[in-house]
Amino acid sequence: MASLLQMNASSSINILGAKSFVGSKLQWARSASLQIKPLDGLCVRAAASVASKFTTLKPMGDRALIRIQTTEEMTVGGILLPSSAQSKPQGGEVVAVGEGKIFGDKKIELGVQVGKNVVYSKYAGTEIDFNGVTHVLLKEDDIVGVLETDDIKDLQPLNDRVLIKVAEAEGKTAGGVLLTDSAKEKPVIGTVSAAGPGTVGEDGTRRPLDIAVGDCVMYSKYAGSEFKSADGRQYIVVKASDVLAILS
Repeated sequence: MASLLQMNASSSINILGAKSFVGSKLQWARSASLQIKPLDGLCVRAAASVASKFTTLKPMGDRALIRIQTTEEMTVGGILLPSSAQSKPQGGEVVAVGEGKIFGDKKIELGVQVGKNVVYSKYAGTEIDFNGVTHVLLKEDDIVGVLETDDIKDLQPLNDRVLIKVAEAEGKTAGGVLLTDSAKEKPVIGTVSAAGPGTVGEDGTRRPLDIAVGDCVMYSKYAGSEFKSADGRQYIVVKASDVLAILS
């Protein structure tokens, strides 16, 4: 809320969606009353605007600047979607990178390069309006992987992340009763489709993951980022630390 609200002693105000106005300054007379009715799920996240006099932006450390892909405004069937129904973008093109992480006398460059298309965690980083285009500035750890095609199954995970093809949920109960999609248990088992190169320790040495492509694994129920491939299969990207067990 840009303006400063001043009210006399007999005034009162009802604010809907007060979550959207965090950080606003409200100045009241001593006896003024405030009734706040939060609107669950409403959250405004405006991009920070960079003045036009600045023509370059150099990320620091292990950060990268991503030009966000355009949000899909229309369904496959041609139906125009309202803003509330549009999927929040999770991908874009790398336009600038920092120098990387420093470990003593070692410098580890970022695992992504300028020009690469990447996928990142849904609510990560800081959105920036730079040169009239919306970007997101985030740390390398928030980047899920590199995607050279339009299909998530081709994702190349970064560092300690693992791409898992989710096992299909059981469609029947033990007694043979068919289950609706809403009644099906959320899967926690899948097959590893791709794995990152591993984490970098404090000594600057990269440690490979103990998980390999083809492994059948169990992972934490609410971990990671979920995606759907072009053929409709469900995939999830989790950190190696969220993999609970290897099944065989």
